[in-house]
Amino acid sequence: MRFFGFLALALITFTSVRAQDTLKKSKPFANEKVDTIKPYKYVNQGKIAAHKAVLKSLIFPGLGQVYNYGLVVKDVQSGTSNGKRVGQKIYIIGKIAAIYAGGTLLVKSYLDNRDKYKLFLSELQYRKLNNNKPSPDNGLEQYTNTSALVVAKDIYKRNSQVVLISIAGLYGLNVLDAYVTARLKYFSVDENLSLKISPSLINTNAIYGFSAPTPAIKFTFKL
Repeated sequence: MRFFGFLALALITFTSVRAQDTLKKSKPFANEKVDTIKPYKYVNQGKIAAHKAVLKSLIFPGLGQVYNYGLVVKDVQSGTSNGKRVGQKIYIIGKIAAIYAGGTLLVKSYLDNRDKYKLFLSELQYRKLNNNKPSPDNGLEQYTNTSALVVAKDIYKRNSQVVLISIAGLYGLNVLDAYVTARLKYFSVDENLSLKISPSLINTNAIYGFSAPTPAIKFTFKL
């Protein structure tokens, strides 16, 4: 009898353990909600916009500013900004115009200086081969001194190099402006931020040993 009682007890225990394992491995019901919430991942919109603006400006000057203008228009249309931002639009358009106006003037200046450099170089080469006789095609007969031709040639060569560096600088400035504008667009500053400057008095006894209060200026930041 003891053997049968022990056998029944073992059977009940084994059945209970198997039932618990089955419940643990069972799949959720069709209408049961499964927690699939993923942790929030921060997205730096300013960094993304700046990267796009830089890439567009590198491809074609002024295209990054056009991209930033589109961001402003998008904010106005979506209602995320107050007003129509007319001043900011005009400012961006002015920068685009300045880029192209400056680029046009610099390219024209480079071509002009380069042509003058080639002209004086050609005149020097002609005179060297023709016993210092002026060329009838260059129109530089008034330069009777060869050293004056050399000085003029060097000036126009230096000017063309300076203008070429200026063109590269304007190109880099165009990229930098597009980056900064796009980056600062998402740099949010609360409208309640303010600075108040007012006169005040401070007790300098603990600092300088004076007993009388000293005039001072107080800066108050409201955040």
